[in-house]
Amino acid sequence: MTTSSEFDGLDTPLETSSSPALKFEVLAKCSTTKARASRMHLPHYTAHTPMFMPVGTMGTIKGLTTKQLEQLDCHVILGNTYHLGSRPGPELLEKAGGLHEFMTWNRGLLTDSGGFQMVSLLKLANITEEGVEFENPHDGKMMMLTPEMSIGLQNSIGADIMMQLDDVVSSLTTGPRVEEAMWRSVRWLDRGIKAHKRPTEQNLFPIVQGGLDERLRTISAQQLIQRDSPGYAIGGLSGGEAKGQFWRMVNLSTDILPTNKPRYCMGVGYGEDLVVCSALGVDMYDCVFPTRTARFGNALVRTGSLALHKGKYRNDTAPIDSDCDCATCARYSRAYLHIAASKETTGCHLLTVHNIAFQMRLMRDIRQAIVDDCYPQFVRSFMRTRFGKTVPRWIIDALKSVHIDLTVPDETGYFATAIDADFQKEPNV
Repeated sequence: MTTSSEFDGLDTPLETSSSPALKFEVLAKCSTTKARASRMHLPHYTAHTPMFMPVGTMGTIKGLTTKQLEQLDCHVILGNTYHLGSRPGPELLEKAGGLHEFMTWNRGLLTDSGGFQMVSLLKLANITEEGVEFENPHDGKMMMLTPEMSIGLQNSIGADIMMQLDDVVSSLTTGPRVEEAMWRSVRWLDRGIKAHKRPTEQNLFPIVQGGLDERLRTISAQQLIQRDSPGYAIGGLSGGEAKGQFWRMVNLSTDILPTNKPRYCMGVGYGEDLVVCSALGVDMYDCVFPTRTARFGNALVRTGSLALHKGKYRNDTAPIDSDCDCATCARYSRAYLHIAASKETTGCHLLTVHNIAFQMRLMRDIRQAIVDDCYPQFVRSFMRTRFGKTVPRWIIDALKSVHIDLTVPDETGYFATAIDADFQKEPNV
């Protein structure tokens, strides 16, 4: 498997920031968009951005070993504090020397705070100024998650990057509750900063909130940068809102957040979203999508995804993607995967290998295009392959905001017309 080498020879940062547990170096910038390629020195690994982080909720990526993740060129993976705090629990993790040792992973780790469960497990949660009271799905007991407890659990887990506990509301929520959650998240951040016991070993990232309200998003981002944190996250999106609203909130946030620090857009994983948000100035992403869709028998390709359980692949002896150098594409045909897809654990494993490889290769290609200062051309090529001549309007509008106009012919004669489609679900082919 190819590993990242796109920064060879780039030794002079254009911008930099240093914190006790993180050094961030912007090594290349797109001359057209807000895209940048950077190196992020973490306590356990030096990661290249823009990067995608696979989600291992309880310290595992379903179907893969940590050695395979290294071979697939994963720089950072994500774990969930709420679940890890319930099982295996902080005592065992501390005894093991932290999650890195427990799962034998020597690269970067990021832990979510548990705040997302306020949305996904809302029927089990009671939110107050003190924190969030959950019903533990493992044993039915009530569990109070406070900002201090979230940080304490993450200190025990030992991740390179920790997320603040924020008051998360659905992106579809409107009214006073959105502003209440935004200000509470700021207060909880300050409590989390005070509770952080390992600032020289772990980084605490605040999370921009404010729903789909530009005024609240602006206030939130301005409040957070006053805390001078090692990096910042953009939260509360990818929850079913229209993509036209989504990209505007991302763009607004990156306009305000510091240019010399990493920006992490939470919960983003579709290929077109990664390409667009990188143009908007985002550096880090995570999503369950590539691993979850593998379990349903779908293989990611530049045109969308192949639903390999469909009968048309029964006699197809081609690999998933002839341009992919993953172990699955090197050894197995679509016909074989058709038999195993969504039915056998072998199929889940093989498709997960491919889908993670796809995400890592896409991110390497994004970084290389930024380094070569040809990102607009890369974006056009990607969108032409993905959508042909009709591109979702939100993508055209988002890219136009950073000076890529897909409706104007390029040197190859390609141009796109807008269609009113969000493409919230990955197109299957």
